Amino acid sequence: MMTDESINVAPRRKPVQARSRERVDSILRHAAEIFHENGVDGTSMSAIARNSGMSLASLYRYFPNKAAIVHALAEGHVEKMETALRERLQEVGLSEAVDVLIDLFYEFYRTEPAYTAIWSGVESMPELRDLDLRELYSNARDFDARLKQEYPGIPEERRWTASLLLPRSAGSILRLAATLPESQGALLATELKCMARAYLMELIRQDK
Repeated sequence: MMTDESINVAPRRKPVQARSRERVDSILRHAAEIFHENGVDGTSMSAIARNSGMSLASLYRYFPNKAAIVHALAEGHVEKMETALRERLQEVGLSEAVDVLIDLFYEFYRTEPAYTAIWSGVESMPELRDLDLRELYSNARDFDARLKQEYPGIPEERRWTASLLLPRSAGSILRLAATLPESQGALLATELKCMARAYLMELIRQDK
């Protein structure tokens, strides 16, 4: 999925009225379905318009190009994950937080429509890279705050490094797991939990 850095990915219209919001939601839902089936590169704006039950001209009134639709879907993915992680991480201790993080990421990657189709092209789309980094640093700040609260003896620099490393490495491995047959993907997620727990225990040893 190649794109030029100058491509405009901002929606043409900001949906204010309920009817407009419903139309945008419908476009994104149908786009996700066809991206899931055909991939991003194999999907045209005409196909998205047909699936959404509207004319191509109407579609262009909402989104200037396919990249803008991809970006809007990716923003939705990031927002859903950030909300889910914050809600769940408040409910568990840090010893369980790594498992929760891995389980949430894995389930989301496997079940969210078009997730793999969209994010497999993250390196070729600058706007997705920005979103990816935003998600990483958001998760890292939350995790760093929990580490500091529960294990204040961990040196600050190492604590922050670990808070970046754990979600980034988990996310990379689980994106791979989401592309594998379910049994293989689940095994990979299980082994990832073992690796992450061992690393967390090594960090905790510095809380002296």
